[in-house]
Parts: sequence; structure tokens; C-alpha cells
Amino acid sequence: MSKESAKAPEVVTKEAASRKIVEVAKEIHDDIVKKGRKPSMSFPIRSLANVKYDAKRGHFEILGKKASRTLSYNTVKTFAQSMRLLATTKNDLLDQDDIAGKREVYYNSKSWGECRFDEQPESDTLLDDIEAMLGVNREQLGYIPEERGGDVCGEITVIDKDPQTGADVKINCAKLGSGAWSIPSRVEHLRFETKARLVLVVETASLFQRLVHHRYFEKANCVLISMSGVPTRACRRFIRRLADDRGLPVLAFTDGDPYGYCNIYRTLKAGSGQAAHINRFFCVPQAHYLGVTPQDILDYKLEDATHPLEEADIKRAKDALKNDPFILHHKEWQQVLEQMLKMGVRIEQQAFAKHGLNFVLDTYLPEKLKKGKFLP
Repeated sequence: MSKESAKAPEVVTKEAASRKIVEVAKEIHDDIVKKGRKPSMSFPIRSLANVKYDAKRGHFEILGKKASRTLSYNTVKTFAQSMRLLATTKNDLLDQDDIAGKREVYYNSKSWGECRFDEQPESDTLLDDIEAMLGVNREQLGYIPEERGGDVCGEITVIDKDPQTGADVKINCAKLGSGAWSIPSRVEHLRFETKARLVLVVETASLFQRLVHHRYFEKANCVLISMSGVPTRACRRFIRRLADDRGLPVLAFTDGDPYGYCNIYRTLKAGSGQAAHINRFFCVPQAHYLGVTPQDILDYKLEDATHPLEEADIKRAKDALKNDPFILHHKEWQQVLEQMLKMGVRIEQQAFAKHGLNFVLDTYLPEKLKKGKFLP
């Protein structure tokens, strides 16, 4: 099994992030006071059309297309909102070592007078723009995501810190009874102790629970992580930090459908177009794909446990074959999608239950790990 690893991205300190905001503010001040011209801010365009797949780094890199926001009659409110949000980020979060959720940002603006946000999507979009402009992920700016980070169980001890005292708090994820440890919204401060040989990342909560219930992590000497769909930023960052820190290979196990391949796995592995400006933090280039593949349907005689592809599946697969830089780079993935389209079916992780409830952990996973052949 390959243990290739990408270079860990440098974490931006609160002081450095604060300086970046001051630099932006100074440029705007100089435009107005010293140069006598309308100030402007430049933001990278966040879309799949403005990214390339960097095979060497293993993730999507943003290209040079940018959108400018110049102060004018039509943009004065958005411009003012941008400045207030930058000021709040520096003064209330970075300089005070505090945190805020997206919903709190929206309500905090109600004290901003005429430049307050009318709806939360406005503040969410502007926060994403500022993140892209500064090149600093919003977790490092002090903003915490609303969504859960994912669950962890297995041969790993996570070393957290008491937020009040700063004392180490050790969580042994192999000794949590029938449950699992939830990844927090911010993970930069975490440290790890483990003798596991790999990380197995699972799409569905139900299969994750089966593996936890039967303590599969002992048999495979692994760390189990549940994504529960497309992995959140915190989940991806946790996996990346663990893989970098301990030199562990990462294997992904999802449903065998275009969503599992092109959304869940590809986002884990290479990132997304929307977040290309910070993919270096939130992708896991070390990841490889274990299954479920179209070939597994044939190899494990699961033809009668499949479902016909829906129109949305077919469209997603064809779009990926035509437009997704990650898929276009890897012929192996093109072959998988073409085979799936030819077969006209998709398959769920739970389909292995056809051969018995524990077939997946007694037979399928051990055989896959023994062969050691995984998709890029």
C-alpha cells in the first residue's frame, strides 16, 4: 500500500492573518487618501471553471480569474459590509482569540446600521469572498462551521486541550464503548498518538456503526472515520492533519454511484471548485479509493442487489467525464464511470449484506486490503 504524502500546508497564525487584514485596509485607505481614486477589492472566482487539477500537489489549484469590487453608488453597501466584516474579524476574533459561527455573524451585523445584512446568505457569501481574498481558511480566522465534523473510532488517541486551562485532554477512541468521538469544528491544535497502519474513511453512518459494533478497527489495526455524506471541512482537515502527522495511508469506502465518486470521494481527495483557494488545507492527496466499484458488482455477484441509474446519476457521470479536471486526469476513473454507465446500475455499501450481515467486514474489506489495489 502506498504511503505517499503531500507536503503539509503552512498554518497561518492569528497574528499573520490580522496583518493581512491591515494590509487590505491600508491599500483601500491609500487609494482614497493618497491616490485620490475609487478603492477596490479583488476576489478569486470560486468555480470549477477557474481551477486546474495539480497532479503534483494532488488537489485543485485556483487559476487567475478574479472579480473586482470597486466602490461605487451601486456597490457602496456591499463595500461597507466588507470593511465591517474585516474589522470584526480582526478586532473581535483574531485579536481577542475568540470564535463565531456564521449565524452569529449575520445577527452581529444588525448593529451595523444601514450596512447590516438582510439575509444570512449575504453574509455567508461575503465571508467566503473574504476567505478567498486573504487566502486564509475561515477556521483560522476564528469562524466555526455549523455542521458536525464527523465521527472517529479506533486505534488512536486524540490529544485535545481544555479551552479554559490549556491542559491536555486525551481521548482514546478505542475505548468509547458503543459510541465514537465527534470531530470538533476546529482541529488545528489537535495532536495524535497511534500505531494504526491506515485510516478507513466510510461514507454511511450505518456501515460505520456496524464496523464500530464489531470492533473492526482491532482486526484491521485502523482508524475508522465516518463522513456521513460529503465530508465537512472539519472532517477533511482532521483526516489531512492525521495523515500528514502520522504518515498514514487513507482509504475511502463509499457507495458505488456518481455521487460517491465525483462528489464525496473527489472532494475528499482533491477538493472542490468552490473552495479552490484553500483546497491545500482541506484535501487529502494521500487518499485512495477502496470501493465500491462497478467491478465489485461482478466480482462479488451483486447484480441483483443494484439499482438502475437515475437521470441525475447519468448526468453527473457524463458531466464529470467531460468537465471534471480530476476525472480527466485519471484514466482509471474514466474507465470506472464508463463501465458504470454501460452497466446502467449503481450500488450501495450495504449491498454486501446479500451474502450475510457481516460479509463486508469478514470477507470484502479483508480481501480488498490484502490485494492492495486501489483507485487513485
